[in-house]
Order: sequence, then structure tokens, then C-alpha cells
Amino acid sequence: MAQKTTENGSSRGARYALVNRITNETKIQIAVSLDGGFITLDKSIFPEKTYTTSAEQHASQSTSSQVISINTGVGFLDHMIHALAKHGGWSLIVECIGDLHIDDHHTTEDVGIALGAAFKEALGTVRGVKRFGTGFAPLDEALSRAVVDLSNRPYAVIELGLKREKIGDLSCEMIPHFLESFAQAAHITLHVDCLRGFNDHHRAESAFKALAVAIKESISSNGTNEVPSTKGVLF
Repeated sequence: MAQKTTENGSSRGARYALVNRITNETKIQIAVSLDGGFITLDKSIFPEKTYTTSAEQHASQSTSSQVISINTGVGFLDHMIHALAKHGGWSLIVECIGDLHIDDHHTTEDVGIALGAAFKEALGTVRGVKRFGTGFAPLDEALSRAVVDLSNRPYAVIELGLKREKIGDLSCEMIPHFLESFAQAAHITLHVDCLRGFNDHHRAESAFKALAVAIKESISSNGTNEVPSTKGVLF
């Protein structure tokens, strides 16, 4: 059974969450600010080290507006989450210690779940935002489209048309599963399609970038403090 603790933005600023999720298969810590800015962890889940390898820094970036550090142990997954955070305008720290001696399934699925839970916690009540978002993103010959609804009705349709068995150490079948897991835990509806492209790396990365654009639009202000629903509620 998973153990999960969360901390919302009340003590750290608006639209912030800290999620710790521990199971027999993975140990995960995620901090996210949906509006960027400086974030940090009180304590890392990783053992203390006197050095950091270049492989652990490939999905890390710090600018005046964002702090991003992704370390799941699966390089291409780190790369995709980095793209999601960067183009979504998030500051995001993801740490995961998973049972990669088995395969990449538990790590990928559980990080998707934990990231979705952190997103939902950080967003809070769906009020005063656009709710719907659409994004298109190209990467060379590849073009993807994403459509998001902050519906509180979890659903995902993912059509990426990937042909390879793996990209790096990430199984291609786990890429849509990560997005499905994220949508379920975030309580959102999302549709992500790769419209064209022949390189699987490009197809997958354009999909994550399109999703980032769509989410960024969906959580942006609509200029009111109203619930964006004819029902008057979203739950």
C-alpha cells in the first residue's frame, strides 16, 4: 500500500505542493510550483554524495524564473518530464528511487501518479482559470497536439504511434502509461496525439511539449474568481 504525504501552497506561496509517496516498489519525492520561481527540498531522499555525475544533471536547469531537477533513474523519462516542466512554466523537483533492477514499469507509473497528485494539490480548487487548454508543438518533422480539461473527471486518450521498443532506457509502451497515470492522479481529462513524424524521440518529445503548452493555458487566469462550469462546481 502506498504511503503519501502532501504539503500545499499555504506555507510556500501560491500553487505549490510537496508530495512524498512510498511503496514497496518506489520512493518518490516531488516539489512543484505551477507558477515557477524558486523552490527547494528540505531533505533529499537520495543518500548523501560528495559528487554528482553528469548523467544525474542532464535534466536539471536553474534560471531566474524556474528551478528544474528531475532524477528518476530513467534518462529519457527525466528528459520528457524536464520538457513538460520547462514549457509549462513550472518549477519542479522530482526524486525517485525505484526497483529498476526489475524494469522501468513501477518507476514510470509511480512517478506519473505522484506528479499528478502534486499537480492536483498545487492547483487546488479549479476556480478563476480557463479550465480548457490546447497545445501544438513541433520537433523537426514531428508535430503533436494536446487538449486538456481540468474536469475533475480523470480520462486519457494517448495516440503517439511509437514504433521502437525503447527510447534510451524507457520502454515506449510506458510513455502513454505515464501520461495516463498522470491524468488519473491529477483528475484531468487529456488527449494527446502525434499527428506526424518518423523519429520516435521527436514524436514523444513533441507530445510532451504540446501537453505542457495545453496545461499552461488551462491553468492560466480567466480574469474571474468563478468556477468554470455550468454546474457551478467541479468535483
